Formats: sequence, C-alpha cells, structure tokens
Amino acid sequence: MRVPDSVLVTGGAGFIGSHATRYFDNLGSAVTALDNLSRTETLASTSVSRDTAGYNWTYLREHHPNVTLIEGDIRDFDLLKEVVQNQDAVIHTAGQVAVTASLEDPRTDFEVNARGTFNVLEAARQAEVNPAVVMASTNKVYGDNVNRIPVRERKTRYEFGDPEYKAGVPETLSVDDCEHTPYGTSKLAGNLYVQDYAARGIVDAAAFRMSCIFGPHQFGSEDQGWVAHFVISAIKDELLTVFGDGKQVRDVLYIDDLLRAYHAFLADPVGKSAIYNIGGGPSHTTSLLELLDLIETVYGLSPSVEFANWREGDQRVYISDISRVNAELNWEPTINLDTGIRQFIDWYQNR
Repeated sequence: MRVPDSVLVTGGAGFIGSHATRYFDNLGSAVTALDNLSRTETLASTSVSRDTAGYNWTYLREHHPNVTLIEGDIRDFDLLKEVVQNQDAVIHTAGQVAVTASLEDPRTDFEVNARGTFNVLEAARQAEVNPAVVMASTNKVYGDNVNRIPVRERKTRYEFGDPEYKAGVPETLSVDDCEHTPYGTSKLAGNLYVQDYAARGIVDAAAFRMSCIFGPHQFGSEDQGWVAHFVISAIKDELLTVFGDGKQVRDVLYIDDLLRAYHAFLADPVGKSAIYNIGGGPSHTTSLLELLDLIETVYGLSPSVEFANWREGDQRVYISDISRVNAELNWEPTINLDTGIRQFIDWYQNR
C-alpha cells in the first residue's frame, strides 16, 4: 500500500493516536503528533497512575525522536490550520472519549468532538495540498436504536435475536428517532460533517465507527477502555465495578488491525465510503463475564468484582457488521482476543 509522505495525528498521545504515530513513523512517514494532554483532567475515573497520554507522550519522545510533538488543542483553529498545511494525511483521534464525562459537561464535549472535527475538516479543506482525513468515531452514534434490536439472554451473554443482524450492526442502522447521549450526539455531528465534505468532494474523508479497540499503551478506566481496565484491575488486584449484569457483549479489535484499516483508506481514499463500522465483527466477541472468566482461567488472575446499576447509554449488545470495510478496503481482523490480551499483559508487566 502507498505510504503517506507526511501524517498529522491529532490526539497523538492517546491510545489510538500514539499507535498511529508509531505505525506511520515506522513506515517512514514524516509524522506530527498533536495533543493537549488533558486526559486525567477530563476523565474523573482516571488516576495519575493510569495517565495514558502522559505515558505515551514520554514514550514517543524517547523512542520516536523523528516525530514532531506539538502540545496543542484542536479547538485552536489557527494552530490546526498551520500544522495541517503540507500534510499528506490526517488521522483525527483527538476527542472527548467518555459518555460519563459528556453527561457531566456536554458543552466541552460538543466543543471538542463536534467543533474540533469541523476544525480538522476545514483545515484540510484550506490546505494547499489535499490531505485525506480519517476520523476515529464510535458506535455510540446509533444511540438507543441499538437497544431496539431484539436480544436473547444466554447464560453468560446477550445476543441479537433478529436474524437481520446476524452479521452485526450495519452502517445503515438509523440514527434518528431515539435517545442519544451528548457524547454520541457530538460524535455523530462530526460524522455528518465528514460525510458532507466527502460527498461534495471537498475532502477525501472517512469516519470509522469503532467498537472496542484494545492493546498495549492503553491504561483504561471505568469510563473508557474497558478491556484494558479489566486486565489491569486483575493484575493489580483492585476492586472492579461491573455496571449492569455483565452479560453485555461487544466485538473487540486489536489496535494493529485497526491501523491496517486506516492505512488502507489513506492509501487510496478516492471513491471510498465516508462511514465504516469497524471492530472484530461476529467472530471476535466477548461479554464482560466471559472476559473475566478468560482472565481467571487462562492467566490465573481473579479480580474482586462488585456489580452496580446499568449506566445511561449502555448497550446490551453491539457487534459491528464489517462487510463494508472488508469489501472496500480488503480488510479483516487477524488477531484474536486471547493473543491480544497476552500481548497486552506482556507490555504492561514489562513496560
């Protein structure tokens, strides 16, 4: 695949952003990472010991000296316009990342996710070159319509009860006439701008509506990054809170597989869709209870667990239909949950 000559990664100190920075630096792109390093300030459940941004910023500085690191904010349009100039590609991962934080402070959530994404697209539109843009989005854009899909309850998980969704949730699921959280709404607004700019041929852009992405360099918390949060809590023998009954199901995707999809779009973005659902798909799923059992039976780690009420905006089942990304980008997941967790544990214990 064609490798972009230069890449800007917004949110470059975050979990996905730092991996994208490393990925394209290793391929030889001239990479610039932009981040405001605000994670521990915006997520109440994130302690200093789990400061993903702080850890990754230091890691990039020490291990990827060719990367240009800029401490800045996507809400600063003048700065963004300056750093987007002459970029071959933009990977937009900066954002407010948690439903819980959006409920407490919806204005900041809007400013970062909706206006911030608009700023990225406008900066790309005004650039002298024509950078392609990838936006890291979320399945939360579908709101409560996901919970309107009938489900069946099994011993350790829920599953979709409607055969129409055997392959998962497609990009065509309605986003209308249902309850949304501020987080889902702000990300959806960004998605709509991506689709508009792409449809009018202004910017070659795509929003990837992600399910659960996991891997090394992610510390996780109750608010975001639940796979990492569960594993770290087990390793450190910390009390773990499960919201709901633990039977909720997600498809999980290892970070390296996600980056291959981003690369596939950026290598040849012309004529591609502007929206992709992406995750592990039906063959890479787990419930919370099943993950806890895997952590205990395979790795011998048994965290203390307490249960609490369901949280607003939670979905009993979400599985991505990855048919579109498979067909258009010739992509499919290659790393299963067990392999991914082994690699995560190796990183965490040896970091």
